[in-house]
Parts: sequence; C-alpha cells; structure tokens
Amino acid sequence: MPKKLLLLIALIACSFVSHSQGCSDAGFCTMGALKPDQGYSKKLSLRLRSIEFSQYIGVTRFKDVIYNYIADVTVGIGSKTTMQFKIPYAYVEGVLKNTNGVGDISLGLARNLVANESYQLNLTVGMKLPLGNSNVKLEGKSLPMYYQPGLGTYDMVAGISIISKGWLLAAGYQQSLDNIDNDFWWSDWEGDPQEEIARGYKQSKNLDRGKDIMMRIEKNFRFSNFNFNVGLLPIYRLNLDKIISRSDVDLEVEGTDGLALTLLLGGGYQFSVKSGIKIMTGFRLIKRHHNPDGLSREFVSNIGYVYKF
Repeated sequence: MPKKLLLLIALIACSFVSHSQGCSDAGFCTMGALKPDQGYSKKLSLRLRSIEFSQYIGVTRFKDVIYNYIADVTVGIGSKTTMQFKIPYAYVEGVLKNTNGVGDISLGLARNLVANESYQLNLTVGMKLPLGNSNVKLEGKSLPMYYQPGLGTYDMVAGISIISKGWLLAAGYQQSLDNIDNDFWWSDWEGDPQEEIARGYKQSKNLDRGKDIMMRIEKNFRFSNFNFNVGLLPIYRLNLDKIISRSDVDLEVEGTDGLALTLLLGGGYQFSVKSGIKIMTGFRLIKRHHNPDGLSREFVSNIGYVYKF
C-alpha cells in the first residue's frame, strides 16, 4: 500500500479516537473567511465555488451522542466576493430522549480586501437564522438545550482574516439578537423517574446567550496532495448567560463567561484539483464551567468531502 495512503488512513483513524470539544460556539468559527483549513491560492477564482458535505459526531459529559450532517455551499459573486450557505441536520441519542431535526441556517458573505503575492486579507459578515426547533419536549416537559437541533435565535456575525501559504489568522464577533425559545426548568421534572438526570443539566428557560469574540491562529503545512494544520482557537464570552425565572426575573448563570481554548489538529488530501477530504479534531485546553446553551462536548470527530466547481 502506498505510504501516502497509509498516512491518510492513520490520520482519519486518529480523528475518530481523539477526545476533543471542537469549536463549541454558535457557528461563527466556521463561517466565511473565519473557517479553518482554507485552501490558499494566489488566483482568487480557484476558490470561489465549492460544496462540502461533512459528518460530525460529539459526546457530551452527560453521555449524550450528537450527530450532525452538514451541507456547506459557497458560490462566487464577482471575482472577490463569496456567499456561503450552511445547513445542518442533527440527531441526538440522549439519556432522556432521542431527538432529531434541522438546525439553524448560516448565511455568510466574504469579501477579499487585499490580495498580493504574499497574503490575502478577507472580511466576513453573516447571520444565523432559526429554522430548527429549540424547544423539543418529552411528555410536555421541555428538554435541555443539548437535545435541541438548533439554538433558534437570530445571530449577527462579523470577522476578518489574513491567509497565506503557511498561516491563517482570524478574529470574529458573534451576538445573539434574541433569546432562545426554550422552557427547560427543573421544577417541571419533579416526580418524574428521570428527575435526577434532568437536574444534571443547566436550566435554560428563555436563555440569553452572552456575546462571543474569537481568534484563530493556524499554521498550515502544504504538500502536493496533502496538507496538515495545527492551531489555537480561543473563544471568549464577554458576559454571563441569563435565564428568565418563573417569576419573570433575570437570573445570571455563573460560570458561563470567560475563556474557552481549544488546540486544533487537522489535515486533508486532494484527490484532484476539484475534490478532496478534510478531517479535524481538537483538544480542549481551557473550558467554561457551565454551558446551558448545550454547546459543550467531551469528544468530537469531524470528516468532510469538498468538491470545487
């Protein structure tokens, strides 16, 4: 068997056994020019159109298993602008209940600002739009956010990145414009056989997510068909999440702000100029204490197929 193929198989196997937590944000670290492992070319037209299908598997600290199947389409508008459309389908094998459904849609617009022989500077603006159900219930009782296909909020995203043959540097900002339409509250589960399990999850009634900023620092090693990358992804939540109590009082959720830091390892193989595969795994170095938004993971595996046209 060729050495390159053996190396590819080993890299894929590594991605499926690594304990990680992925991006763990509400979607902006994979939007437009902020996404990891971007192909670099001095000719912008070579990167303006693509479609990517990926599968994501994550395990929460509650032993829920989350599967995401994602379609990510990028099309060119002129020679320097791209529009990204991304939609996931989620399936959750949970301790309380199995759920499934379409997640939130992501729309991103990326614009090249500077392009020369050494680097490119790109700007991204975007929105996340609610499509999935964020208040799936079990026998009339709302389930925690870990069980919901999407967050169900309108979010605004903005960011900027610099990419060269060997480096990717990016910074972004995401803010939710409304509260999550979820009613998970511990008292609803009183007397239920699964009450003790339900109380392990953070309450998320009308959750108001904090504002996030991110940075991406990625080093890429590129060869004829292979590429490998290593990077750091710090995401800092600027303020505490809030929930609304049964008496309509805002309650701050301690431990939901601050830094989450992930070490990312990835790679890819190009079958041809038009198609290839990508894999990525991450190791959480610093995590927040509580995640009522349901985004925290203890294990993540991600593999995707990309076709450029």
